[in-house]
Amino acid sequence: MHPAIQGALVGLAVGAFLVITEYLLLRKDVKERADKLKRVAQFDQTERRRMTSMFRFSLILPFAFALAFYLIWD
Repeated sequence: MHPAIQGALVGLAVGAFLVITEYLLLRKDVKERADKLKRVAQFDQTERRRMTSMFRFSLILPFAFALAFYLIWD
């Protein structure tokens, strides 16, 4: 397999892992806060921005990993 394709796949997997992990951690925090304040569990603006930032970063990762793998192994 070409190193760039392999790097892109690794970057995609890392990005997916980061987004899923971030979402699960934020969801846990929101649920704890909602239980503590006796409110409905909802993401606030800061948490939405944090998820958006992580998602955007994860979109760049496959390209960055593909370039890095290409430059290192080819």
